[in-house]
Amino acid sequence: MKRITVFCGSSFGTEEIYKEQATLLGKTLAQHNIELVYGGANVGLMGAVADGILNEGGKAIGVLPDFLRSKEIAHQGLTELILVESMHERKTKMSDLCDGVIALPGGFGTLEELFEMLTWAQLGLHKKPIAILNINGFYDSLLELTQTMVDKGFLKSVNKEMLLVSDNIDDLLDKMKHYVAPTVGKWIDKEKV
Repeated sequence: MKRITVFCGSSFGTEEIYKEQATLLGKTLAQHNIELVYGGANVGLMGAVADGILNEGGKAIGVLPDFLRSKEIAHQGLTELILVESMHERKTKMSDLCDGVIALPGGFGTLEELFEMLTWAQLGLHKKPIAILNINGFYDSLLELTQTMVDKGFLKSVNKEMLLVSDNIDDLLDKMKHYVAPTVGKWIDKEKV
């Protein structure tokens, strides 16, 4: 993996551990010679992960819709800042630039980005590893929901397993490095439900 896209919040959340782990993720990526692709802002966890990689001598590529430049405040120290027209163009560009995805804590935008990447993988549009750094159990309820999707016949177990999860950065990167995309299609056979 040469580049990883990180989706995360533009705020810090309520617990200091979110910022600490976002910064550590950036540092760890730099130590593994993996470049960061992210939303381009200098605020919240977005800024923390970028600062973490840049302070360690790594490279950070930001992708920011022009209309968010004033709201999210573009990071001034990036290796490269790519301005795009729309949120959809942002996600597409971030996907095109990366070899894998990690989601940190965030809100609706983070979840939307994560699930679009999962949906694209489920449909066979890419075979990249998609991961959650489950800091302090932040995503536990979401992971329970994905199991409910399987239990109720809306998601294949093999597709649920596409989502790699760990609360440890090195463990997560190792899972991503060894990820093999499923060869089974998305569609659920109603006879087997």
